Amino acid sequence: VEFLYCDLASMKSIRQFVQRFRAKNCPLHVLVNNAGVMMVPERKTEDGFEEHFGVNYLGHFLLTNLLLDMLKQSGTHSHYARIITVSSATHYVGKLHLNDLQSRCSYSPHGAYAQSKLALVLFTYRLQHLLTTNGSHVTANVVDPGVVNTELYKHVFWVVRVVKWMTAWLFFKTPEEGASTTIYAAVSPEMEGAGGCYLYNEERTKSADVAYDEELQRRLWTESCKMVGISDEASRIP
Repeated sequence: VEFLYCDLASMKSIRQFVQRFRAKNCPLHVLVNNAGVMMVPERKTEDGFEEHFGVNYLGHFLLTNLLLDMLKQSGTHSHYARIITVSSATHYVGKLHLNDLQSRCSYSPHGAYAQSKLALVLFTYRLQHLLTTNGSHVTANVVDPGVVNTELYKHVFWVVRVVKWMTAWLFFKTPEEGASTTIYAAVSPEMEGAGGCYLYNEERTKSADVAYDEELQRRLWTESCKMVGISDEASRIP
């Protein structure tokens, strides 16, 4: 195990990380987009993005795109490279505001968090479409880990934290249990060559209906490219 620093709240840090990783000249078979923040008060990343959208979504969007050529080079016909992105059941109540992705008009910690998690599902489905169209030996899937007992809840209302402390042993998954579906997506032979799936408890299930809106997927992708400063080569693909 080797650690390389990467701050998803900083586009500069992400680009520096990718440079350091590329310098190692090693294959990349699995990318897990797992980091995130939840229910944080209204604040911005160093690039001026609303923190939920910037860290949970745009950071992973840029990182994945910058590493995509390495994933394509590492995947083979018999062993596809895999991209696993961790979303949340909160995406089911999320609304994507294309005209206000930064939640400037009306900020709600829960709304901003849910929007970022919905964006991750839309991103995954669009990414898989592009990978399939290009004939790449790479798959992209999205995972719902369930309700997991971690420090992610430190910004929720104090009453919720108290209830969590009292009931976590009964209703919450341990971090190990929460990671099981991500690991399944990353290494299971059953997922070989399978992409564009929403996984929960190691099973394929249905995501929110809006996540299958291909026009919304395409528009979010295009806008995301503008926001992080990369070319939208996918614009030429229907």
